[in-house]
Formats: sequence, C-alpha cells, structure tokens
Amino acid sequence: MAPAANAAPRLLRAAMLLLLLVAAGRRAAGAPVVNELRCQCLQTLQGIHLKNIQSVKVTTPGPHCDQTEVIATLKTGQEVCLNPAAPMVKKIIDKMLNKASSN
Repeated sequence: MAPAANAAPRLLRAAMLLLLLVAAGRRAAGAPVVNELRCQCLQTLQGIHLKNIQSVKVTTPGPHCDQTEVIATLKTGQEVCLNPAAPMVKKIIDKMLNKASSN
C-alpha cells in the first residue's frame, strides 16, 4: 500500500504542472498583437466639423490594409474613421497639413 500512497502526490504534481503549462500556452496564444494585420476602419464618416478635431492620422495602404485610412482624434479623445474619398475629408486633410507646415 505504501507505493500507491507515494504515487498519488507525484501524480498530483505532474497534473498541476501540466495544467500550468497548458494555461500558459493558451495565454500566450491569445495575447493581442501590437500591430494587427487588418484595417482599423470598418465604418467611416463622410465628415466632421474641423473645430472638433484635435489631430488627423492618415495611414497609406500596405500589407495590413489595402485602403487608405483617415483616423481623426477628436478634442474629446474619441477616435473616428473618416472616408478619405469624401470631399469634406479631403478639405480637412488639406487644412491640417497646411496648419502643420505653417508651424
């Protein structure tokens, strides 16, 4: 009976180690990637008033996304995607670029 009693703690340790390894592997596999390879803008706005915009970031097409993305950060801190083909958005980009180049 003594050998069976010694095997139980050893089996328990092995099971706990296996459980920890599986949990660590799952956490690593599910960790978010910093630079996700997908488009950020799924929906876009046709425009927004310039006075509400703090900054604009234009991302050119690349391996992550096949379209130009325009992301405006509002003065409230919220980020919104703008349609880069919309006439109002083109004016906003021009104004922001002119403002940046004059500073």
